[in-house]
Amino acid sequence: MKNLYVIFFTVFTALSCSQPEYNFKLNGTAEGIESGTVYLQKFRNKTFYTIDSAKIAQEKFAFSKNLELPEIYGLTLDTTKNSFLVFFDENPITVFLDSARYYRNTKVTGSELQDLYTETRQHPDIAIDSLIREHPNSLVSAYILYRYFSYRLPPAELEANIKLLDPALRETPYIKTLEKLIPTLEEVTVGKEAPDFTGSDPDGNAISFSDHLGEGYVLLNFWASWCGPCRRENPNVVHTYEKYKDKGLRIFGVSLDKNREGWISAIEKDHLTWSHVSDLSMWDSELAGLYGVRVIPSNFLIDQNGVIVAKNLRGEDLDRTLSEILN
Repeated sequence: MKNLYVIFFTVFTALSCSQPEYNFKLNGTAEGIESGTVYLQKFRNKTFYTIDSAKIAQEKFAFSKNLELPEIYGLTLDTTKNSFLVFFDENPITVFLDSARYYRNTKVTGSELQDLYTETRQHPDIAIDSLIREHPNSLVSAYILYRYFSYRLPPAELEANIKLLDPALRETPYIKTLEKLIPTLEEVTVGKEAPDFTGSDPDGNAISFSDHLGEGYVLLNFWASWCGPCRRENPNVVHTYEKYKDKGLRIFGVSLDKNREGWISAIEKDHLTWSHVSDLSMWDSELAGLYGVRVIPSNFLIDQNGVIVAKNLRGEDLDRTLSEILN
């Protein structure tokens, strides 16, 4: 029988002397699962952090916990894998959590926020300003801007879209992140001098990025061992490096890894024979933050004078640009 997890959520409000407090109660049924664990996770900075867990006993489990609402949480059966993103609001919620990869067949009913999120994800080409104008008070609008447009829009357009949101949403971590991101993005546009930094290599030695500038073009490459698109792009980066290294191309890798062993293993497996640094902080990486990196793989092509000449070149675009410059 197909493993289908049925979760029943009930959320109600308890008033305190200072502000509303929401007591979250969850009763669930995991069909076909006699034992195991369901994890409740909080979403922060593109990462899920476990805040509670419930044992499955004879297909039944339950949660009871005070939570910030409305907010974004996750449900998973395995904390080493992806979590299913859920928007909790103050409405009773029922979730059919399917065990398929990425929980792709999961169904959520009862959450108006989740309904809006599901609808928007069915239209990935949606105009973000139109979404915000139609739903200026929705946490979903703030999240979509934060998650899918922070790396696609120039600073001025990010700022313009933020102004379309209800002022209350500017207090959310999603919009606060964007507001801090805007001045950073303005400093790493094409034509600007690349910011210098110092990071630790796999052996723990401190390496300054500026020490690699001045003799030719440098591709500053942001990636991580856990990033599928990064690993799929790595063979192309290796091919490009081998093709142009004799013409002065260098590559400097910055990893958003958290696990040192995984980082080193990926370097070896993917044959990334250039300098690497990481502060092993994932999306909290100060090195990535210095360049406003909100998606990986990302890269910056920097000339011998330390000036950014191109950004986010992948595949044929990377080869074509280097061919034009170095030939």
